[in-house]
Amino acid sequence: MDSKPQKLLIVEDDDNLCLSLQEALSREYHIFSASCRAEALELFVRESPCLVTLDLGLPPDPHGVEEGLKTLSAMVEKNQFAKIVVITSLEDRGHAIAAIGHGAYDFFQKPIQMEELRIILRRAARVFRLEEENRELQELSTSRSFDGMIGSSAEIEEIFSTIEKTASTDVPILILGESGTGKDLVARSIHRRSRQSRGPFIAINCGAIPEHLLESELFGYERGAFTGAYALRKGMVETAEGGTLFLDEIGEMPIALQVKLLRFLQEHRIQRIGGRKEIFINTRVIAASNKDLLHEVREKRFREDLFYRLGVVSIQIPPLRERGRDILLLATTFLKGYASGNKKKISGFTRKANSAIESYPWPGNVREMENRVRRAVIMAEGPKVTEADLGLGPSGNPRIPTLKQIRFNAEREAIMLSLSRNYMNLTRAAAELGISRPTLYEMIEKLGIRNKT
Repeated sequence: MDSKPQKLLIVEDDDNLCLSLQEALSREYHIFSASCRAEALELFVRESPCLVTLDLGLPPDPHGVEEGLKTLSAMVEKNQFAKIVVITSLEDRGHAIAAIGHGAYDFFQKPIQMEELRIILRRAARVFRLEEENRELQELSTSRSFDGMIGSSAEIEEIFSTIEKTASTDVPILILGESGTGKDLVARSIHRRSRQSRGPFIAINCGAIPEHLLESELFGYERGAFTGAYALRKGMVETAEGGTLFLDEIGEMPIALQVKLLRFLQEHRIQRIGGRKEIFINTRVIAASNKDLLHEVREKRFREDLFYRLGVVSIQIPPLRERGRDILLLATTFLKGYASGNKKKISGFTRKANSAIESYPWPGNVREMENRVRRAVIMAEGPKVTEADLGLGPSGNPRIPTLKQIRFNAEREAIMLSLSRNYMNLTRAAAELGISRPTLYEMIEKLGIRNKT
């Protein structure tokens, strides 16, 4: 049960019986009491109890049921989710059954057996909690999805709006944000909605390519331009003709190469390495960085003119820890997807897991969350993912993984990467990993990897 007791409204005109119910149930519930319809409805609206015990015989007609049924109807109209247990005398069983048809959760007959009533109320409270969780999940699942990006916070809605406004233009766009916030998703969304959408989307990570190779990767080279240049090769800029060039981690680009990129942005012309002919390229440039580029400009590590040329429009993606209700929304979305993909019957997170998710700072942002939830789905043994499954403590602190868990994660990541690189071809992936094909197949089964071949 929750640490905070659930609210119970007792509607009973018999003072002695009302007192007995309060004394018997006060340890489990936060109790309010009323002796007539007006008082009951006033408390029902003000306190929003999840549980109600309702005596059908209320004044001014304590021996009839009309006043109690009117109270029931008014409560159901105001809150259809509250669980109302009707209490009536033995001879009024027919009216009690009719009350069920009008929205009551259950009924109980006098004389009251307290232990039996406790069981009914506990069951009603559990049903209320389950329905409440389901409503929360439904609310989350209907939140806005925008080209694979999910969120309903004001910051994310503003990003969606900026994408819609700028996608159809040709201006360069600079996307800023911490690692793992989804800068590539924003770039791809802009491309899909742009006039260049039928052209290619070419992405290059400026920080992942050695400095001495980055220029040839971007601008290409002519045959004989240097030792080993046996044939003409087009660069990424040229390959992106008619489409979008996405320069990720632009803050890692060497100063000397920044000059050449600036010239291209100004003139839309390039020269391959070793070439003399200028080539006109019609492509849109989107850049991204997890660095503070203004700080890089002040430190003379990034050209000021290039910064302003790239950032005609800037999009700042907030870190996950600042996205409010989007945090649970994203976690739930990942959970549903990976539970379905791994064919596991997992209904959600425990309440402690939800608290841990909300309190953890998520330094790796959305990427870290997706990886933690994916692992948790695989490791979970119960119907709900716990904070231990996520590798988080009760306060949201990450737990140190065991060596077995580290090996499990490393093997799974290596196999998934190899399968992706080899287009799910088991023979080539096994050769790359240095194991036999049967061994690879056994590991795929053991590690819960879906093979799409």
